[in-house]
Amino acid sequence: MRDSSVASQLDRIDLKILRLLQADGGMGNAEIAKRVNTSAATCHRRTQRLFAEGYVSGIRAQVVPQRVDKGALVIVGVVLDRSTPESFAAFEAAVRGLAIVLDCHLVAGDFDYFLKIRVRDMADFNRLHGDTLIGLPGVRQTRTFFVMKEVIDNAPLEF
Repeated sequence: MRDSSVASQLDRIDLKILRLLQADGGMGNAEIAKRVNTSAATCHRRTQRLFAEGYVSGIRAQVVPQRVDKGALVIVGVVLDRSTPESFAAFEAAVRGLAIVLDCHLVAGDFDYFLKIRVRDMADFNRLHGDTLIGLPGVRQTRTFFVMKEVIDNAPLEF
């Protein structure tokens, strides 16, 4: 289902360019232009505008985690000792400095944050947890979930 605010700002060619970039960020401009049935120059202008207007924040390769010895996916629920803007800010600043954290989300419910982390194995995570995670500012409690099977990971947005 399309969001009417997106549909009103982007035409079908823009949306198709976004879908193609999302499916294969390495696709060249000439191939995109061919698939959306525009000239290469027009396609390039549209693509540049989509970047400039913030519809696309970047393009990057999806590295296969197992090939770089990061096959274990771990989700960590974090509870802070205080729910104040200052404690949230301190925690978020510290997490931004950890290259090992793939995602960090402030959530409602039993946890304050969920972290998505990739490590080599359980022993690697155990070291990270003991050396780093429990020492982050304001952390009162963590709960760790080792992912057994990745059913859907980093699926493309539907629009």
